Amino acid sequence: MQKLAIDQYEQIVKLDPSSVEDHLLLGRLYSYSNDLVKAEKEFKTAVQLQPDSEEAVTMLAFLYTQEGDTTKAQQVLSNIPDDDRSAKLYSTLGYTYEEQKDYKKAIDAYRKAVALDKDNLDSVRGLAQNLMSDGELDAALEQYKVIVDADPSDAQSYQHIAEIDRRNGHFDQALDALKKASALVQDSQEIPYNMAVIYEAQGRYDEAIQTIQQLLQKSEKPDAAYTASDKTNRAIFLERLGNIYRESNHTQQAVESFRKMIPLGDDSASQAYRELVETYRDARDWPAATQAAQEGAKKLPNDREIQLVLAAQLADEGHADAAMEKAKSMLTGKPAEDREVYVDMAQMYTRLKRYPEAEQAIAKALQIAGKQDEKDYVLFVQGSIFEREKKFDVAEEAFRKVLTSDPKNAGALNYLGYMLADRGTRLEEALTMLRKAVQLDPQNGAYLDSLGWAYFKMGSYEQAEENLRKASEKIGSDPTVQDHLGDLYLKTGRLKLAATQWERALDQWSHSVPAEVDEEDVAKVQKKLESAKIKLAQQTSANK
Repeated sequence: MQKLAIDQYEQIVKLDPSSVEDHLLLGRLYSYSNDLVKAEKEFKTAVQLQPDSEEAVTMLAFLYTQEGDTTKAQQVLSNIPDDDRSAKLYSTLGYTYEEQKDYKKAIDAYRKAVALDKDNLDSVRGLAQNLMSDGELDAALEQYKVIVDADPSDAQSYQHIAEIDRRNGHFDQALDALKKASALVQDSQEIPYNMAVIYEAQGRYDEAIQTIQQLLQKSEKPDAAYTASDKTNRAIFLERLGNIYRESNHTQQAVESFRKMIPLGDDSASQAYRELVETYRDARDWPAATQAAQEGAKKLPNDREIQLVLAAQLADEGHADAAMEKAKSMLTGKPAEDREVYVDMAQMYTRLKRYPEAEQAIAKALQIAGKQDEKDYVLFVQGSIFEREKKFDVAEEAFRKVLTSDPKNAGALNYLGYMLADRGTRLEEALTMLRKAVQLDPQNGAYLDSLGWAYFKMGSYEQAEENLRKASEKIGSDPTVQDHLGDLYLKTGRLKLAATQWERALDQWSHSVPAEVDEEDVAKVQKKLESAKIKLAQQTSANK
């Protein structure tokens, strides 16, 4: 029928070549049959016949956008003067900018479209999506609320609302939005998965695990006859399940989940091995971490990321020269690939306490970082290097650059907040940052420790203990957390408990690789422990 329609309209256009509507209809038919060259010819003809035809201009621009030539699309749309542009034309222009990932210009175009036609929800959706892509979460949330108020059946907008609420640390509100979306959509995998992510963030691990396991059961197929899409989904589910187990300190179950990813394909296998290494490192099982990295590197010899993970493990185990040579061999001269290598090299040099080389590597990574999120990550690593060197002013400068770009970067908020608190500097500002970091990621043991330490420095010992205890439950193998608890117990007159925590800290350090140990910190804890033991002995003697 489509072919017959094309034949008929080809004859109609021959009979009356001046009809703009007929050229547009024929162009559409060519588009539907994927004959884009002929479609372009018809739309161009329509534009030539009637340059101010909104329909002709937008259809030609949309065709160029579909073909990936957004520059041509933008040129076509820009030929219409601002005063003559309609809501539809601005919306098409916004879509063109969106395809170019020029979100700010897309936002401007969509705003103008909405101003001209507030009832066009597609334009509002475009505005909301681009605000979200540009990191303007609160502004995006306002637009999505406008959409669901006008169209309560829009499940996708409820999901976007949930994502924004989650990223803002408003987890109960995010769950409410997902429940509304779930009532509108049947058999969705995405909605329950996102609910599991929120359960995890709230520390509701049993519910998160149950939800992911149900998704795995529903998506399971006999004889593992999975399509590529099925494999991708299962890998996502298994990775999330493994992370939940790891976060809730169930190391063996985490390992089992990640290992189930390996048969799903190269990308999934690569991610699985990296997660396995991270899991063993969190559990301070260094030999198992290296073994997993070696296994992954052997099975995936051409996978750059797992090879870099192995290099990092070798560096931690004292094979620094071999590790650095392996990392350097990964450099290709391609910025996107080399940036990752330089960042990994910088982190390895930092752990080896070879700071000048770490600074050089991270500076190279910063030079070739392209996207803003890439720059933010490189700056974060640079700040951590400076902090390790006790170059606090330049470290703060790096972290503040990240926060200028991304004010809700929990990692930067935590690192800068802790750095200030640990030095007893601008404690109120540090506390504000650390509260925000914990709000964004309330189950993060490192963030809880930082917040507890800030309260300690401010003399708020009850709040300090609450957060430090939570941190110890999350990351009890971290010597710094045990040291902080020891200091708290000493300050609050519980000397025996303090000594116990310092003993635990020293024990954890004794089972760590050299890269994890700061000898100055160890010496300070040993001195505190020795002093505590003397005082305890004196107390015992006095009580006899």
